[in-house]
Amino acid sequence: MHPLRNLLSHTMVAAAAATLAAFATAIILNGQGDQLVLAAAHAQPSGSKSTEVLTQAMPDIAREMRISVTERAPGNGSPPHRHPGHHTFGYVLDGTYEVQVDDGPVRQLKAGESFYEPPGSLHAVSRNPSTDRLVRYLVIQVGDPTKPRTVPQ
Repeated sequence: MHPLRNLLSHTMVAAAAATLAAFATAIILNGQGDQLVLAAAHAQPSGSKSTEVLTQAMPDIAREMRISVTERAPGNGSPPHRHPGHHTFGYVLDGTYEVQVDDGPVRQLKAGESFYEPPGSLHAVSRNPSTDRLVRYLVIQVGDPTKPRTVPQ
């Protein structure tokens, strides 16, 4: 693929993800900050719940966008994993989210902060470091629908 076309393709995906993140946040929260009823919640290990908000095929670029909200109980985390073929964007809605991508620094993100995981990168740390508060974060994945969304390490 021509480098300029590749850059434009990635820019379009990032712009679409940012737009949908703003839209999903508006759907998830009403004017008082109360959580609205969302789509189906998926079975998760104890202490963690992900709720799908939107899944949208993007056939013109052979991708799929998925938006979900993840909630983690105090101290809950997931083992290291990868998202092959998926750009993963996150935005913290409530609480503190501790994240490390590849060998980068461990970051503690507060409400209003975001993170990005390039396709195939190691999501080495993903946890709620709080001892008493739930963390909620919005996850937007744009990826190849033929590849698995998550692969444990």
